[in-house]
Amino acid sequence: MLDPDLLCGSAVAAPSPVARGWQVDEAVRTAAMQTYDLESLRNSAALKRITDFAAALCDTPVALVSLVEESRQTFISRTGLDLTETSRETSFCAHAMLEDEIMVVPDATHDPRFVNNALVTGDLHIRFYAGAPLVSDDGIPLGSLCVIDTEPREGLTPLQLQGLATLADNVMARLRDSRDAAAWRAAERDTRRQLSDSEDRFRTLADTMPQMVWSTLPDGYHDYYNARWYEFTGTPEGSTDGEGWNGVFHPEDQERAWGVWRHSLTTGDPYQIEYRLRHFDGTYRWVLGRALPIRDADGQITRWFGTCTDIHEQKLALHEREVISQELSHRIKNIFAVISGLISFAARSRPDFAPIAADLRQRITALGRAHDFVRPHSPASRPSAQQDSLHGLLGELFEPYRRSDRQPLTIVGDEIAIDDRSATPLALLFHELATNATKYGALSTDEGEVEVAIARDDDRATLRWSERGGPAVVAPTGPQGFGSQLIELSAVRQLGGTVSRDWQPEGLVMTVQIPLTAFSRP
Repeated sequence: MLDPDLLCGSAVAAPSPVARGWQVDEAVRTAAMQTYDLESLRNSAALKRITDFAAALCDTPVALVSLVEESRQTFISRTGLDLTETSRETSFCAHAMLEDEIMVVPDATHDPRFVNNALVTGDLHIRFYAGAPLVSDDGIPLGSLCVIDTEPREGLTPLQLQGLATLADNVMARLRDSRDAAAWRAAERDTRRQLSDSEDRFRTLADTMPQMVWSTLPDGYHDYYNARWYEFTGTPEGSTDGEGWNGVFHPEDQERAWGVWRHSLTTGDPYQIEYRLRHFDGTYRWVLGRALPIRDADGQITRWFGTCTDIHEQKLALHEREVISQELSHRIKNIFAVISGLISFAARSRPDFAPIAADLRQRITALGRAHDFVRPHSPASRPSAQQDSLHGLLGELFEPYRRSDRQPLTIVGDEIAIDDRSATPLALLFHELATNATKYGALSTDEGEVEVAIARDDDRATLRWSERGGPAVVAPTGPQGFGSQLIELSAVRQLGGTVSRDWQPEGLVMTVQIPLTAFSRP
């Protein structure tokens, strides 16, 4: 058996590392050594088979896998030696690792580098040494695979040299595997740490938000709620995981909420719904639920993140506004009704006033329809058409002229936004045109039709009223009637537009041009 302080050197004829110009940065070597998982290889069965075979191949009592560190050499695998390390000062392998070929020392007592080495003069009694360098892929010397004998020898046979080099390659393959495994484990630890840090930051952020925050798996399984959720609902932590969330919804909202959520899970569409959620005090409060999917690079949903926002006060305010709006609208309608009643009362006492009274009542009714269209509404009372839509307003005004089988008035062209300011003059303008068409123009026959075409330019809109299919018309002569004056008042004075009429044989074509700024406030 050899002694702890003995190991590894270079052939007598080989030049010294200094002579060969080696410049080994120990800091670089140390850093490179640390990339390998040496502990996983220490005394491993795979390396032990290599040193056992090396000793048998070279017919030596000792074989070692030695890694040279800054102040020592460590034997991570050994055959025929109990020592696990020795000082670097006495290391043969510190020389062998710097060679291009296997370093062979036939008799250490005749090598000036080792003749006074304690591993040679001491109890280990090293005489013969052969070491194959272990060098990393980027050229950094790490140590050697060596064989040692206590008797001088002439050297190794070509087969032994070839076998020792092959075994050294196998040692490096094991070292590379350990380095790759260590890098993978380090990356995994780093990823876990990053994920943990990211999750901690997310939870901290989520718990400080005023909204309730939740998250689900791709299939919709709820697995996370922030602290605000449990504070609001008063439910025990974890009790609303999975499908338990639906139990704290108002019974009347549960089926609807499930339907909207299933639709989002099936289509990937954003989730949004208003529902009543049970508060910790036992009452139900209105909340707004929203959620968006998180997708990977392939577009697959990996998670859903959502929020619940308490909108109960806003809902109550909206309801109160609706009540006030309904009451105000009711009173305005009563005013219109009173005015119509006064007109009818006047017409009964003045029979000659009856035709004019009928026209006035119709105009008042048109104004009432325009007012009801643009007034503030709640979701329950809001008209089907968009309230700022010129198409929608005209559709409301033309509805009384619908025939049993068709609507003879059609609206085509561009959409223009309106508001309550422009609704009144527009209602009077088109009511007069429709009334005149009913009395004298296209709408006075079953086959007659009217088209309203809307076109907008950069700063103006053109509204073209075209009648066809009615009786032949001719341009009127004499002073303008009240209806014509009302059209001029509405289009020109109130909306700042221009009016032109073309009395074509097949029907009236009237063109009104109005600045876009007159339709709605900025």
